[in-house]
Amino acid sequence: MKIDGPFYADMETAGEEAGRIAEAGYDGIYTLEGSRDPFFPLVLASQAQPQLDIATGIAVAFPRNPSHIAYQAFDLQRYSKGKFLLGIGPQIKTHIEKRFGLDFDPPAPRMREYIQAVKAFFDCFQNGTRLDFDGRFYRHTLMTPMFNPGPLEYGVPPILLGALGPKMTEVAGEVADGLIVHPFNTIPFVRNQQLPAVERGLAKGGRSRSDFTLQIAAICVTGSNEQEFEAAKATVKGLLAFYGSTPAYTPPMAAVGVDDLHPTLNRMSKEGRWQEMADLVDDDFLRAFAVVGEPDTIAAQLYEKYGADADRLSIYAPYQSSPEVWPGIIADLKRLSGRG
Repeated sequence: MKIDGPFYADMETAGEEAGRIAEAGYDGIYTLEGSRDPFFPLVLASQAQPQLDIATGIAVAFPRNPSHIAYQAFDLQRYSKGKFLLGIGPQIKTHIEKRFGLDFDPPAPRMREYIQAVKAFFDCFQNGTRLDFDGRFYRHTLMTPMFNPGPLEYGVPPILLGALGPKMTEVAGEVADGLIVHPFNTIPFVRNQQLPAVERGLAKGGRSRSDFTLQIAAICVTGSNEQEFEAAKATVKGLLAFYGSTPAYTPPMAAVGVDDLHPTLNRMSKEGRWQEMADLVDDDFLRAFAVVGEPDTIAAQLYEKYGADADRLSIYAPYQSSPEVWPGIIADLKRLSGRG
């Protein structure tokens, strides 16, 4: 099991932040698409710490044409000497239609074809195969030598799909190289719904589990002292309330019997009552979606919860903590997974 850390850095601090993550012992970093582009900081991170795997986790797919993302992925794979993982996802309907101004429906068939189109570009670049993709949503049939970057010494980058619902998760199993399990996850949901959907997709694609990477994002709540711990807990409760207010994210809640809270959170989100929403997330809700405790307990909790399933474990800790917190956790995780 490899361990990835979140990369929140902007362009000015990317090299320094990559050094901190490498020093903590992580195997790789992943960027999130929020208020910044997820691709650019990875260039500086790879330059500063070339031993790290680099990944988008995720880049929103539909606003980007498959050709654009194929070129970006090839550039990063070439520059990182084979250490890039292309993580993409569909986002939710409201954002695609209202923020990006694009069509969303039907998302699973559209994503299936999107990944096939990107792989058609990869095949053309890497193997000289004629570009001839003619689908329902995407059509790419022209490639001349001027626009072909040529093959990569390190092979094409894998495509990991961030998915939550059964149809999108099945698409990951069928045509992607891996699944990124959303941080808003519960073990009953992952094991009883997502993993069976992956297996159905793998069967459709004629592949086995060994052909596939399962990357699970794990929310952690910890700190070096009581003040840090309480601040982390408050931040994560607010995050869980936000996720819980989103209709698309109710299945992980239903899997542990807390989906009855969704209508209230959804209504309050529309009223802008964010702090009050966080107050509704009790400790049982918190522990269903996150590992919680002092730093010396976190690795064992993570390994017990995810160790049997995850090929890569992405730590998700969206708060400030002392630098000494994470190296011990990462070292313990590596030891527990037989790498220490």
